[in-house]
Amino acid sequence: MSAEELRKANAHFYDEVFRRRNVDAIDDLLSDDFVEHIPGPGQQTDRQGTKEFIKNVLDAFPDMDLEIEHDVVEGDTIASVVRFTGTHEGEFAGVPATGRRVTVYVTDFGRMRDGRWTDHWGLVDVGGLMAQLGAGPGGTR
Repeated sequence: MSAEELRKANAHFYDEVFRRRNVDAIDDLLSDDFVEHIPGPGQQTDRQGTKEFIKNVLDAFPDMDLEIEHDVVEGDTIASVVRFTGTHEGEFAGVPATGRRVTVYVTDFGRMRDGRWTDHWGLVDVGGLMAQLGAGPGGTR
């Protein structure tokens, strides 16, 4: 797979799952042996766990949008810096809906084999997100 094909597959995942809110597409986009290497709180590390986690995120931030700000490809792996924005309208990580608009950066690393994602490592600015929700240092409720 070329670097350009990997970039297109990466953009397709974000578009289909997050922008179109088609969480069921995960069944086709992630391999049967998919592994989430840095799971969210309570998240299982397999494909189903990822599907449930993303559904919870979209329920909590139903107007979520994103922008891939930068990416780097090496071999079968892509690293992306993604800016997510959305309004906190549902419980997330134990924080009840605040109605606050947030922006959070995520650094994602994904590996692909035979056209499907096999591995993911996601680093989220959790401190920045919690502060924006008024639930962490620098935030007020």
